[in-house]
Amino acid sequence: MADGKKTDDYELRDINSGKGYEPPLNVPKIGGSTPLTAATNNPVFPVLSYCGSSILMTVTNKYVLSGFGFNLNFFLLAVQSIVCVVAIQMCKSSGIITYRDFNSDEARKWFPVSLLLIGTIYTSTKALQFLSIPVYTIFKNLTIILIAYGEVLWFGGSVTGMALFSFGLMVLSSVIAAWADIQHALQNYGHSETEASAKVSTLNAGYMWMLFNCICSAAYVLGMRKRIKLTNFKDFDTMFYNNVLSIPILLVSSLLLENWSSANLEINFPPLQRNRIVLAMIFSGLSSVFISYTSAWCVRVTSSTTYSMVGALNKLPIALSGLIFFDAPITIPSVSAIGVGFVSGIVYALAKVKQSSKPKAGILPTTSQPMSASSQSTRDSFKA
Repeated sequence: MADGKKTDDYELRDINSGKGYEPPLNVPKIGGSTPLTAATNNPVFPVLSYCGSSILMTVTNKYVLSGFGFNLNFFLLAVQSIVCVVAIQMCKSSGIITYRDFNSDEARKWFPVSLLLIGTIYTSTKALQFLSIPVYTIFKNLTIILIAYGEVLWFGGSVTGMALFSFGLMVLSSVIAAWADIQHALQNYGHSETEASAKVSTLNAGYMWMLFNCICSAAYVLGMRKRIKLTNFKDFDTMFYNNVLSIPILLVSSLLLENWSSANLEINFPPLQRNRIVLAMIFSGLSSVFISYTSAWCVRVTSSTTYSMVGALNKLPIALSGLIFFDAPITIPSVSAIGVGFVSGIVYALAKVKQSSKPKAGILPTTSQPMSASSQSTRDSFKA
């Protein structure tokens, strides 16, 4: 399962939390001023690698989920988790990366976070199944708002006026994107009331899954922030435990809740495309490792600020990939929504950079207030 699954955003483990990113591992440095050393220390390569791995994972998942009527979502996530665990274990055995060995006590503490991640990734696959990549990317920005105010409530964080402005742009871009989607459906299927109704119903289902995904993503990021203090996990520790704990749950869920009849397997894996689909599933699992490694590489060679800006700018090529590789409608409203969403990401990144360079301060209603007894009780229970 993805790190890119990462709270996208992050993803997950992603810039959406607005926190300074700390490299989870020491990316090996090659001594001497060789051409390879110069290349690995050139900021262009890690930035492009991070953007490319993010786009590849999104496009690959969309290809599997929407290309051939795929409906074995739990099975897809299980395959991704297995591939991820095998890949990072091979990297650990080769001495490329390091992470902790499995510990039952740490697993017990981390299990609730893994459950939240399963919810995050499952709702993500369902939303991506019904929505185009540009719309999915735009709506994903709304997770930032939930995370920001979750930090205000539970961690004493603050939200500046500039950040509030970016939130307004995020909401506006989502409204424009939804309106553009519905208008396109009505214009293209308006000749048939039944088809138009079915298309709008599909979009509504996608919006509902997107809402659940934003809630699960925010809960995952906030819960992980709390739990990570108990375990002191680094990035690859997080990836290892998330995937190892998720595999049995995903396999059982797939066997119990999904249709494993021969007829449905033919629908999910049609003979002519079977090999391509299987390879895409495996590749999507490897992409999570690529994202994690290139994230660490990007921060080591550049800075946390640059990484945050790259994450904001990365929204645009991901959205454009949906227009290029899939049949996402290209209309003035849809392009406008992408543009507004792109600007909102930049404004938010700039707000976090500006906020981190100043002492913590805020104005109503963007700062945490003295907590009531009920809020204090909620906070205490969250510490458990």
